[in-house]
Amino acid sequence: MVLSNPTHSKSPFLPLLLIAPFFFWGTAMVAMKGVIPHTTPLFIATMRLFPAGMLVIAVARLMGRPQPQTWQAWAWITGFAVVDGAMFQGFLAEGLERTGAGIGSVMIDSQPIAVALMARFLFGERIGLWGFLGLGFGVIGISLIGLPDTWIVDGYDALIHGQFAALLPDAGAIAHLNLTDLLTRLFQNGEWLMLLAALSMAVGTVMIRYVSKHADPVMATGWHMLIGGVMVFVLSYNTELLQYTFLRAGDWLALGYAAIFGGAIAYGLFFYFASSGNLTSLIALTFLTPVFALLFGYGFLGEVLSQLQAIGVILTLVSIYLINQRENLAERFGNSAQTGDGQDLSVPGPAETD
Repeated sequence: MVLSNPTHSKSPFLPLLLIAPFFFWGTAMVAMKGVIPHTTPLFIATMRLFPAGMLVIAVARLMGRPQPQTWQAWAWITGFAVVDGAMFQGFLAEGLERTGAGIGSVMIDSQPIAVALMARFLFGERIGLWGFLGLGFGVIGISLIGLPDTWIVDGYDALIHGQFAALLPDAGAIAHLNLTDLLTRLFQNGEWLMLLAALSMAVGTVMIRYVSKHADPVMATGWHMLIGGVMVFVLSYNTELLQYTFLRAGDWLALGYAAIFGGAIAYGLFFYFASSGNLTSLIALTFLTPVFALLFGYGFLGEVLSQLQAIGVILTLVSIYLINQRENLAERFGNSAQTGDGQDLSVPGPAETD
């Protein structure tokens, strides 16, 4: 196993730092639940991106990290801002308003599959049998956590009794639509928007590897949030009304938490780790996000944890163990197929800059 930075990798706080982004994302979702009815989705996205980007840039400068210097660096950062900033946060905010929090969480937290597949083909990270098994457990786990119990029970009954048609969309209802109407309906569909959000962040997670070849990953993270925030603000200004008229003091506190902890700190840490090391292992921790959201919703909002959700939490933790230990499990059980890319998930060293 190769450690990118032996000094940092010995830190006793490494496990906490690795988990921190997903903890903050999950708790930020709980904090934002009461804000959504009082404002507009793109304004929420702006408030998560723009202040967070300014904070990350300020901290990066205090740490002595270099500013982007070349046109290649700014080109990659701008593309990063479009995909992971404006598109991800825009689709996420719009999708949350058009779908339930449960199905939205399942859709957005299914991105480890996309990241694992892209990392396999682009960077040669091998998933292996145990990795695929872990991804499967993770998807099942977040589904049990996020989907209504009645959906799961009804879906199970339909499959058991061979009623597969009941699980499929009504093809006749959309057959008469032309391309424009079909696209309009798709972009009004919350599940579709959440899927686009998940894919946008998955692509952004992979892009940071290329961005970090031309710029410091922490500084690039700050600039991509700042630029993406400006893009979303322009959309909000031109398409939304009464963005902050009905916000209360508690709503501003929730927005501040989402910007500082769910934005600046979470994204700064996440993309710092993603710039080097094993993406498959890191992104598997995304499955923890709905777990934290569920537990804090239970503790602070009085939400009830059902038996299926409890099983989902257990399966999610099992999936993370299988993915992060896939190489050791393959060796232990005599699996000849190699997994991993020769790196443990460790704190990466600073990226080389031009």
